[in-house]
Amino acid sequence: MSFTPQNSIVWFEIPVTDMARAKSFYGAVLQNELADETGGPNPMAMFVSAGSAAVSGHIYPGKPAAAGSGSTIHLAVAAPLEEAMERVTANGGQVVSPPIQIPAGRFAYCLDPDGNSIGLFTT
Repeated sequence: MSFTPQNSIVWFEIPVTDMARAKSFYGAVLQNELADETGGPNPMAMFVSAGSAAVSGHIYPGKPAAAGSGSTIHLAVAAPLEEAMERVTANGGQVVSPPIQIPAGRFAYCLDPDGNSIGLFTT
């Protein structure tokens, strides 16, 4: 039997060591403030997205993998990509690749202040 979901990703969680710093970093880089959520077992801040059917995730107090060694979460940013890359370094993160062109758009690999691997993606 085969199962084909509408989205292969349904949720993501990014562990961070300092919630305030991470909220500030992601809010500045993505230009989209994270929303505090208290309904779960741990404190978390949600990435805000359009509509209840959109795929999203959150940050939470946890132990990140060693810098650059965990999974990579690609996050949407408004064009131009280069401005988002500048916001990464201005807010304590690190850009680790130049912009990469693919048929769907452009992205760049980065590390957040905890060393979590993220991709910034724009169409």
